[in-house]
Amino acid sequence: MFSKSKISDTPPASKTDDASPAPSTAGAAVASKADSPSPTPAFQPKAKPSPSLLSSDLTIKGNVTSSGDIQIEGTIEGDVRAHLLTVGESATIRGEVIADDVVVNGRVIGRVRGLKVRLTSSAKVEGDIVHKTIAIESGAHFEGSVQRQEDPLGEAGDRRASKPAAKTAVAEPESTDA
Repeated sequence: MFSKSKISDTPPASKTDDASPAPSTAGAAVASKADSPSPTPAFQPKAKPSPSLLSSDLTIKGNVTSSGDIQIEGTIEGDVRAHLLTVGESATIRGEVIADDVVVNGRVIGRVRGLKVRLTSSAKVEGDIVHKTIAIESGAHFEGSVQRQEDPLGEAGDRRASKPAAKTAVAEPESTDA
């Protein structure tokens, strides 16, 4: 059905090129036929989905993972992983937060790991922050340590995972030499 309408669209275009030889016109019709459907569906950017919203009356006990954006207004007792995480003013997270971009307006009790971390003036964070870039607004409440890393989302960002591996690697060669 679509091919019939496109074929009917292409002959008027080839008729306007009467000065061109017949083989070139057919090639032009094929090229325009191939070009006309592609730009519309294939090259248009996909609409970005809206963020998942967890409302203030919602309590989750468990981990939350998304490849997209999450806005939390309720309470989560567990780890949260997302692309962009916005912790609303009424929100409380008890667990580790891992995201490319983290904006904290509410309360986080646990470690925060992100490429970009922003604590607004209403933020309350009790835990360590591992980041590539950080912004802390005046009035934000923060108890913990801040550590800058090039890749805070990788395993190196997890200090618990990287330290034992380093100790084991050093200890093994010493025990084999002894």
